[in-house]
Amino acid sequence: MWCRDDDACRDSPALRRLLEIAATARIPLALAVIPALVEDSLVDRVENAPALTILQHGYAHRNHAPAGERNWELGDHRPIEDVVAELEKGRSELARRFGRRFLPVLVPPWNRIDARVANRLPDAGFDGLSTFGVRTSETPAIVQRNTHVDLIAWRRGRLFIGQDAAIERLVAHLGARREGRADATEPTGILTHHLDLDGGAFSFLEELALRTQAHGGATWIAAEAVFRPAISVRSA
Repeated sequence: MWCRDDDACRDSPALRRLLEIAATARIPLALAVIPALVEDSLVDRVENAPALTILQHGYAHRNHAPAGERNWELGDHRPIEDVVAELEKGRSELARRFGRRFLPVLVPPWNRIDARVANRLPDAGFDGLSTFGVRTSETPAIVQRNTHVDLIAWRRGRLFIGQDAAIERLVAHLGARREGRADATEPTGILTHHLDLDGGAFSFLEELALRTQAHGGATWIAAEAVFRPAISVRSA
C-alpha cells in the first residue's frame, strides 16, 4: 500500500498531525504540493520529516472550466502549450525548493487531466502520473499509479466516509488485485487531504497504519518504490 496526501502548500496543525501519524507508524508519505502556493513554512516543516516524498499537485490548483462544469485545471479549456508550460515551471520550482525529496510525478487537481496534456508529460520532465480509481489504461510513455480509497465524503460536508466504508473500499481493491480485475502490480493507494480530515478520519488513518504495519501480509512503500521500478523496466 501507499499513502498520498493532496493540497499541501503551508505548515498547519493538520499537517503536523499527519506527519506525526506517519512517523509513529513508520509509514512513508507522498505529499502532493501546489507549486504556485507553496510557502517557506512547508519547506521548513518537511525538511527533517522521515520517509517523505514531494509530488507535484498541478500548478496553482485553479479551476479553468466554465461555470456549471466540473472543476479542471489541466483540461482543454486553455491552449495545451500554456498548460504544459505552467507544469514545467512548477516542476522546476519544486525541484529547487525540495531538492532530492521531490519526485517528478504529477498529481492533477481534482484528479482530472486531459489526455493531450497527459501525453505531453514525459517531454515536460515528468516520470509519473497519479489520479484516483482503478486504472483502465496507462498513458503511453509514463508510469501511472493511482490512489483507490479516499477517506473524505466530498458531497456530504467533507466528512470522514466512516470506518466501515473505508475498510470496504480497501478490501474491494485488494480483492480486485487478487482476482485479476485490477492490476496486481499497482499498490493500493490511500488518499488523504490533511486540511479536510476530521478527527474520525485522522483516528482511522492512525489505526490503519499501526495495524497493517504489525501484519505480515501488508507493506507500506514510499513513492520512489511505487513509481521507480516501473520506470526502470520501461527504460531497459
